[in-house]
Amino acid sequence: MHATAGGPAPAATGPRSDWATLQRLLPYLWRYRWRVGTALAFLVAAKVANVGVPLLLKELVDAMSIAPGSAAALLVVPVGLLLAYGALRLSTTVLTELRELVFAKATEGTARSVSLQVFRHLHALSLRFHLERQTGGMTRDMERGTRAVHSLISYSLYSIFPTLVEVVLVLTLLAVKFDVWFAGITVAALVVYIAFTVTVTEWRTQFRRQMNELDSSAHSRAIDSLLNYETVKYFNNEDFEAKRYDENLERLRKASLKSQTTLSLLNSGQQAIIAVALVAILYRATLGVAEGRLTLGDLVMVNAFMIQLYIPLNFLGVMYREIKQSLTDLDKMFGLLDREREVADAPGAQPLVVRQGHVRFDDVHFAYSPDRPILHGVSFDIPPGKTVAVVGPSGAGKSTLARLLYRFYDIQQGAVSIDGQELRSVTQASLRAAIGIVPQDTVLFNDTVAYNIAYGRPGATQDEVEAAARSAHIHDFIAAQPQGYGTMVGERGLKLSGGEKQRVAIARTLLKNPPVLIFDEATSALDSANERAIQAELKNVSQGKTTLVIAHRLSTVVDAHEIVVLEAGRVVERGPHAELLARGGAYARMWRLQQAGDEPGA
Repeated sequence: MHATAGGPAPAATGPRSDWATLQRLLPYLWRYRWRVGTALAFLVAAKVANVGVPLLLKELVDAMSIAPGSAAALLVVPVGLLLAYGALRLSTTVLTELRELVFAKATEGTARSVSLQVFRHLHALSLRFHLERQTGGMTRDMERGTRAVHSLISYSLYSIFPTLVEVVLVLTLLAVKFDVWFAGITVAALVVYIAFTVTVTEWRTQFRRQMNELDSSAHSRAIDSLLNYETVKYFNNEDFEAKRYDENLERLRKASLKSQTTLSLLNSGQQAIIAVALVAILYRATLGVAEGRLTLGDLVMVNAFMIQLYIPLNFLGVMYREIKQSLTDLDKMFGLLDREREVADAPGAQPLVVRQGHVRFDDVHFAYSPDRPILHGVSFDIPPGKTVAVVGPSGAGKSTLARLLYRFYDIQQGAVSIDGQELRSVTQASLRAAIGIVPQDTVLFNDTVAYNIAYGRPGATQDEVEAAARSAHIHDFIAAQPQGYGTMVGERGLKLSGGEKQRVAIARTLLKNPPVLIFDEATSALDSANERAIQAELKNVSQGKTTLVIAHRLSTVVDAHEIVVLEAGRVVERGPHAELLARGGAYARMWRLQQAGDEPGA
């Protein structure tokens, strides 16, 4: 069941457990299971070789204690051990690199799959979600989530699991080759170290999470301000914006200091635990050498084992913190995936089949929220190949009709259909493929003019793009630019005037060439001369197509087959231009006002 348009889609629930987050990630990783298995085999082999290094070091040191006069042995034994030592060191590095090489595809592939699914899901979410979102914060969540995939896999496979393998191997060797105290001291130190690290890191997580939230907030503020650059300039509010941004940065600074202070506490505590354990282990080893139970090589081996063991443990706090943070970041990105689609395809929805293009609004009731009703029982038809105009004062619900026809929202009562197929019963992709729109507020991609026109039909040839531009009366303007169709339009098309952007939008829709057209104030940004020229072209293009024209300039819709007059979400009049004038009703009043030059707003 999808939510109705009467309220926002349910937000994601609170943070899930770390294990639940990992479970969401595992299916993406499972498709690379053979690579994971091979990488783990290389990992274990590398750790076995690494643990063998101190064993060889012991033999090398003990081999140096040779009786005087054994020159031959002195030349043969240490050289063989040295070569074996070097081979083990090299094999450790080679096996580690092979592990990373084999697993790189799994890491990158998993990150790509998750990111692509989130991206697709965001495009599938309702218009309401995108009107309410904070772009800067959302992109930061996606960026951190993608990075979290890399971090989780890297830390778990490259740090945590190798350390566990090494700990097991070292403890086994210590217990077998020496007395149980060596293993006991090591285990006790590990338990205290891990308990301290986990406890302090859990406590610290709140400060790190707060820091990330404030970072997203500051980023959103900066992005919002830069996107509205012109508005900031119009009102001379550069200092005001800088102050608001600085307030966010100050809160971020304080949170960062808290995070850093607690990190220093964590690192200091870890080093103290490691130092105590090392002193205890080396004391027993030194005592054993003094009593003759252990050789000098044993002392060197134990020391080497401890160094190999505690160097990765040194980073356990960092690893645990990063893993916890990565899980938090990944959970936030999965939270985007959990956002339900307010408007979703019904189970078994079929593609829309446009045979004639008969559009029908039948007793349509709609409200953006329960306390904001917009349409009250609106009914009218757009016969196949005909043009119907909807006019009325601002807030009457004109543009809402276009959004409902595109199914950006679902109605609460009534039906909207094309050729008898109710829009909620067909797939959204097929519905939107059949409709072309020139919106009132045109936003372009920060790319070339050619790219923006070709967006109407990706894959269109240059000749087709230019033909659409000619039909929209913008070819001459484009050709006059130094870069021609390669001219960059700037972010949101800000390098073009309102009229130029509108003509690009018209060209884009003409290139799409759909059976149903919507012109939502399509010429509102044009001067009179261009408006007349494009109106003539739109009229020509609309021949044979079912067209809904939303307008406030009545002079642009006098040739419509029928004009529907909306007031406060209700149809108050309908009919052709001459008939509506003759009635002397709402349309006639609007006509007289506009002819007198007192043109109401859109």
